[in-house]
Amino acid sequence: MTILHKANVKDFFERAIRNTKLDIQRETLLENIANKIVKTIHKKGEVNINFICTHNSRRSQFAQVWAYYAMEYYGIDNASSFSSGTSATSFYNGTLKALEEAGFKFSLEEFSHKNPKYLINYIGAKKEVLGYSKVIDDPINQTPFIAITTCGNADENCPVILEASARFHLPYKDPKWSDDEENEKEVYLNTSKKIAGEMGLLFKKVTNLL
Repeated sequence: MTILHKANVKDFFERAIRNTKLDIQRETLLENIANKIVKTIHKKGEVNINFICTHNSRRSQFAQVWAYYAMEYYGIDNASSFSSGTSATSFYNGTLKALEEAGFKFSLEEFSHKNPKYLINYIGAKKEVLGYSKVIDDPINQTPFIAITTCGNADENCPVILEASARFHLPYKDPKWSDDEENEKEVYLNTSKKIAGEMGLLFKKVTNLL
């Protein structure tokens, strides 16, 4: 099964960047993450980034996919993005639909009623990513990695991440509150835009430092 794309990812991404405004604290945080990414690339020749949230179903999935796109957009070939949670649930359908709305394509790689796996790419992509809900030590998550927690619960519930070479907390508001509400689509699209914009600014900083 293939879900057809509905938009142009590049246009969505660039618009999200233009509309993203950072306060000083957020700007400094992104700069610190960018510096660590660049230092790791210079030292190791490559870097793995793992976005972590409690259930790995919404914010961490958005971050992985938008980081994947940002890396390709800026031509950063020696970096990989992953996502995980403190428990495995499923790639929430609202997250999938919002990414589809932005132009990503989802192909069902492995069927499961509880936790299906999707191959995710877009028109013109050099590679694709595998999307599904997973825990931190899932074999697909290449180590060592820079851990970026995207929700308060993951930051609190993961006091030690042994596989992490560094750890940052980059929280986003959970769109889950809108599930099954009339404005669910709008809320998830806005979450996608916010994360897309910040991933764009983050990896622009990485590019400028490399």
